[in-house]
Amino acid sequence: MRVRDLGYLAVFLTAALPLEAWWLMRGGVAPDLAAWMPLAVIYGLVPLLDVLLGRDRSNPVDEAQAQRLDAQRWFRVLTWLCVPIWLALLVFCMKQITTLPLGPIGQLGWLLSTGTIGGVLAINVAHELIHKAGRLEPLLGGIALTSVGYFGFKIEHLRGHHVRVATPEDVSSARLGEPVYPFVLRALIHNPRAAWRLEVERLQRRGLPPLSWHNEMLRWSLLWLLMLAAATLWTGWAGALFFIAQGIIASATLEVINYVEHYGLRRVRDAQGRYERVTHLHSWNASQRLTNWLLFQLQRHSDHHAHARRRYQVLRHHADSPQLPTGYAGMFVLALVPPLWRRVMDHRVRDFNARSAMPAQA
Repeated sequence: MRVRDLGYLAVFLTAALPLEAWWLMRGGVAPDLAAWMPLAVIYGLVPLLDVLLGRDRSNPVDEAQAQRLDAQRWFRVLTWLCVPIWLALLVFCMKQITTLPLGPIGQLGWLLSTGTIGGVLAINVAHELIHKAGRLEPLLGGIALTSVGYFGFKIEHLRGHHVRVATPEDVSSARLGEPVYPFVLRALIHNPRAAWRLEVERLQRRGLPPLSWHNEMLRWSLLWLLMLAAATLWTGWAGALFFIAQGIIASATLEVINYVEHYGLRRVRDAQGRYERVTHLHSWNASQRLTNWLLFQLQRHSDHHAHARRRYQVLRHHADSPQLPTGYAGMFVLALVPPLWRRVMDHRVRDFNARSAMPAQA
C-alpha cells in the first residue's frame, strides 16, 4: 500500500460532519446555523482544499503493481465499512430531526446535509460495490441504495447506463446546453421505470413471471418498505418523512454528478448505425486529490467506463480524457447555476469534440 492511499480514510471525515454539527449545537452554536455546517464544508471548504492540495495524476507504474493493489483487502474493507457507518449515521440523523430544537431553516439544513452525505456514503460507495463480482459486495451496494430509496440504480446503471452512455438513448448523459434541473427531474422519473423494464425483460428471457420473488426490484422495494416502517414506528411520521426526503436528495445529488460526468459528450455511429465502443474519451475526469480520496476515485470516471470492473484504487488517469476545471464538489455548485455552467463548460465540450472528431450537439 502506498502512503497516498491512506487518504481514502478521509471519507470517514464526511461521515463525522453531522456529529460535529451536533457537537457544535451542544457547545452553544445556534442549531439552525450548525445544521448547515456539513453543506458549508462539502461545497465551500472542499473546493478550496482541492485547489490547495492540488492534483494527483499518478497511475500504477506497471501491471504487476496494479495487480498487487487490486489484491489488497484493505481497499475493499474501506468500502464495506461505509455501509454500516452510513446506516448508523442515517439512524442518528433521523432521530435528531425529531429531537433537536431546529426551526424550519435548521430542519432544511439538516435534511440537505443528510441527503448530501447519503450521496457520498450510500450511493457513491454503492456504485463501487455493485460493479463487483460475487454476492457480498453487490448485496452491500443494494442495501446502501435501498436506504436512500434509489435501488433501481443497481439495475439501470449496470444494464442501461453503461450500455448507452454518451448516446441520446441514455437519460443519464446530459446533452450540450441542457440545464441541470430538467435533467435531474427526468432522470429521477425515468431511471426507476427503466430499471423495472430491464428486470422484467431479464425475467421474461428466463421464462419467469415479473411478479415473483425472482424480481430484484420487488425484493429491494420490500426492504425499503421495511426500513420506512421501522422509521415510522421509531420516530413517528416526522422521521418517516425525513427518511423519504433524504433519499430523494441523495438521489438528486447522484443525478447532478451524472450531469457533470457526461455533459455534452457523444459517441459517434459507424456506417451501419452502431455506436463506437465506450472508451476513456466518453466521460469527464477530474484529478483533484482530495475529492478523489473522498469519492473513492469516482472522478477517474473515464477509466471506470472503459473498465467497469476495475477497483477504485487501480483506476487510471488519462491525460487525453476530457478534464473538468475543478473537482466534483466545485462542479456540483457550478452546475446549479446554468448560465455560469454553460459559460465554463460549453466551449470545453466543443473544443474536445472537435479534437476527437465528435460532432457537438447544440
